[in-house]
Amino acid sequence: MLFAGIDGGQSGTTAVIGDETRVLARGHSGPADEIGAGPDSTRLRDALEGALANALSVANLPRDTQFNVVVAGVSGYEGRIYGQAPQVAAQRFVLMHDAPIAHAGAFGGKPGVIVIAGTGSVAYALAGDGRTKTSGGWGYLFGDEGSAFWIARMFVGCATKKNAFVRPLLEYFGAANLRALVRAFYCGEITRDRLASFAPIALSSEDVASAAARALAELAAQTVLDRPCGIAFAGGLLSDAAFRARVEAATREWLPDCAIVAPAADPAEGALILARRA
Repeated sequence: MLFAGIDGGQSGTTAVIGDETRVLARGHSGPADEIGAGPDSTRLRDALEGALANALSVANLPRDTQFNVVVAGVSGYEGRIYGQAPQVAAQRFVLMHDAPIAHAGAFGGKPGVIVIAGTGSVAYALAGDGRTKTSGGWGYLFGDEGSAFWIARMFVGCATKKNAFVRPLLEYFGAANLRALVRAFYCGEITRDRLASFAPIALSSEDVASAAARALAELAAQTVLDRPCGIAFAGGLLSDAAFRARVEAATREWLPDCAIVAPAADPAEGALILARRA
């Protein structure tokens, strides 16, 4: 039997294929979210099919290999495909929000809270009695506090008031001035994921880093269903060790009776776990 799990994010997509017990290969492709996508968009389709094809190539399996179950968690997915639907060779293909697959990877089906901080941010809890809760995940206009995009946007906002913040932005994006940079974003010349990529530099600001850490800690606190519980963090933004330590310290202040745990596996492997169970 052959299974696949896919983690479709706002900055990139990862597919993991495996049999009943082993991970056989990983593949990667571009962003999968459909924020602002219309009926002609191929963003989701290309990302999921591309990552799966890449993983099959790495595993030396034919591109038309048939899977028993494929589970794909996609950032912002709420039960509807807005663009072109992916075509996946599987007996069963399941699309869901990316929060449950991150939780499955982190906790393997056991209770706890996962906080995801990548280009966007969201938290998801599973209680001992089976209840679930999602907090955040409202997108870059109405939420995503503590995410990479939120951090970069906050830094740009500070730059409109403090000259010390301007130079790093202009050098990173190659803009003539701050107004040109902002205009380039509004015109789509600078994409959301490109602006979010500035976050590691923006974290050099004490004010920005502290605000982001507090936001993610608060997101965890809003999501908790059981006390005490385990809390895990995932997402590319938290690969920054100093920022991760700051987030964990802020979380301990909010939730002193909860334990911060390392995820057992990443979201793509979490999707693979759910595919095997299905």
